[in-house]
Amino acid sequence: MLIPLVHTISEACAITHTGRTALYEAIRSGALRAVKRGRRTLIPDDDLRRWVDTFPSVTVKSVEQSGTGGGTNG
Repeated sequence: MLIPLVHTISEACAITHTGRTALYEAIRSGALRAVKRGRRTLIPDDDLRRWVDTFPSVTVKSVEQSGTGGGTNG
């Protein structure tokens, strides 16, 4: 299976589950590199992966349990 070297804007949005506005904002801010081929804006695969790696991680909050050992009423 071939891995594409570049993605169209629509493909990049689908791959990252990101809207067009957020993708274009990342390009405008310099957080995501885009290249042009004629009129088409393309996102290099490596740059798209690097951009996704900059997303913040989800932090899991620990749940403190009460001293009753199960939280049941009774």
